[in-house]
Amino acid sequence: MQKSLVQPRMSTWDLYKRALGMLGVERWRTTFVAAAGILVALVQLAEPLLIARAVDAISAKQSAYGIIALWALVGLFGIFAGVTVAVLADRLAHRRRLAALGQAFEHAIILPISYHAEKGSGAVVRTILAGTDALFWNWLSFLREQLTAIVGIIVLVPAALQMNVTMALILSALAVLYLLANVLVAHKTSTGQAAVEEYHNNVYGRVGDVLGNVSVVQSYARMMTEAQDLRRIIEQLLRAQYPVLTWWGLLTVLTRTAATITVVSIFAVGSVLAARNEITVGEIVAFVSFANLLIGKLDALSGFAVRLFQQAPTLRSYYELIDATDGVRETPGAKPLENVDGRVRYDAVTYRFKNSAQGVFDINFEAEAGKTIALVGPTGAGKTTCLALLQRLRAPDEGRITVDGHDIADVTLASLRHSIAVVFQDAGLFNRSIAENIRIGKPDATDEQVEKAARMAEAHDFIAKKPGGYGFVIGERGASLSGGERQRLAIARAILKDAPILILDEATSALDVETESRIKRALDRLRAGRTTFIIAHRLSTVSGADTILVLEDGRIIERGKFNELVAQGGLFARLVREGGFTEPDLEAPPPPVPAFASAP
Repeated sequence: MQKSLVQPRMSTWDLYKRALGMLGVERWRTTFVAAAGILVALVQLAEPLLIARAVDAISAKQSAYGIIALWALVGLFGIFAGVTVAVLADRLAHRRRLAALGQAFEHAIILPISYHAEKGSGAVVRTILAGTDALFWNWLSFLREQLTAIVGIIVLVPAALQMNVTMALILSALAVLYLLANVLVAHKTSTGQAAVEEYHNNVYGRVGDVLGNVSVVQSYARMMTEAQDLRRIIEQLLRAQYPVLTWWGLLTVLTRTAATITVVSIFAVGSVLAARNEITVGEIVAFVSFANLLIGKLDALSGFAVRLFQQAPTLRSYYELIDATDGVRETPGAKPLENVDGRVRYDAVTYRFKNSAQGVFDINFEAEAGKTIALVGPTGAGKTTCLALLQRLRAPDEGRITVDGHDIADVTLASLRHSIAVVFQDAGLFNRSIAENIRIGKPDATDEQVEKAARMAEAHDFIAKKPGGYGFVIGERGASLSGGERQRLAIARAILKDAPILILDEATSALDVETESRIKRALDRLRAGRTTFIIAHRLSTVSGADTILVLEDGRIIERGKFNELVAQGGLFARLVREGGFTEPDLEAPPPPVPAFASAP
């Protein structure tokens, strides 16, 4: 059964742990950088202690050269360790970021069309890019700052307690105030930040939607309307963002105030203790350094907490994409489909759309190898869904589909889809060269094979007239080509793939008569010797089919040849009459499919 599965909602802490866990791929490099970061923390703690020793020696008019020399050596070592952490952490974080981006991209392109339709391409792109940016920042921050800060605080506490308990308690009070302030603000902003992320996705989704249909926007003079709609969404985003920013701004005020009070308190209490000979001047200086060091570490951790909570919805969206599945997964031990003849059988196949009464129900038919099956019916009858099940873009809820007697649920997805070529109504072209678009189905094809496929698709002549010929870059979705040219490239791509099973999904709709005639000739060449499934509203394109299946409300209600169905006077006959066929058309026998040698 097909499902859309997503992992349970993760807490912010779970998100952070999962992000750090992704560094495990480069375990040894991560360990080395972390060790260097710990050394940096120890050096930073050693410096205040050496300062205290030097100040006390100078106050007692003793030689401090040895202590100062050791301080200098420790400082130089700290600089070297800090540079090592900075350079290696940067490289590691960049590598893992690009790997995470590649992983998300590879997963996104195998998710079903329904997922992309629900989310929107702009929102999916934003999820990938913003998610990997957030991961990069988390990794870099952990390796450069967080680990050093945590180790520094852990080591600082016992050192301060050993030096003077009273002064150490002042530092402890500062740490507690920072912690409470961060917890309070995180609690107040968690819900608001999730809303902010949703508005961000709405903005990106709207931008992607409009830019993807910019020709419609311009044709209907909707430029101002779309711009105003986007501004309205941005205003909603800002209204959600401002309260969150106010709370984080308040956190900065609270922590800065606590830091100032702490430093003042150290001087005040230190002066009293010094008057009682309970502390030395050097130790007071050390505690001031401890306070500044602790404030710096707490500021770093506080800033990290702010960004982590702000980016938690972004990371959550990224992991939801990574974890999403269409439910169509290879069966363990699936075997490749080999030496395919193209005999296809549907046995009591049923598929229901999620939260909907629509789908296809109890579909039964068989297509012999080399035969042509046409699927016709009103919009929403289930034609495209039937053939999506054959490609395993969806999985049936009941029944099974076999190719040459093999259940397609038990074969590898790659081998199944390599056995099927599809020509869509929308040609589905990339912003690449003509040759690259034709090679989509066979990347290792030679130039001669590409040209032969283009000639069979009646595309070579127009290609030769383009600047650069087969090297001509056609623009996004083939914007530099006419509709007929785009369809002929799609046909050439299918010819070159040379798959034994062919699906023609409204491949000639919305074309003028002359262009349709040329494309029909190309399609007839493509169909020769292949098991072909045709989805069509224009019934003239299915008159030569061996079997026509008439679907309504997801069920096959009529089946037969063209003239047989017309004679029955049912739904198909009505569709034919509404299509404008004349009486001679109805009586004429269906034209034969011309025999043509298959592509290389």
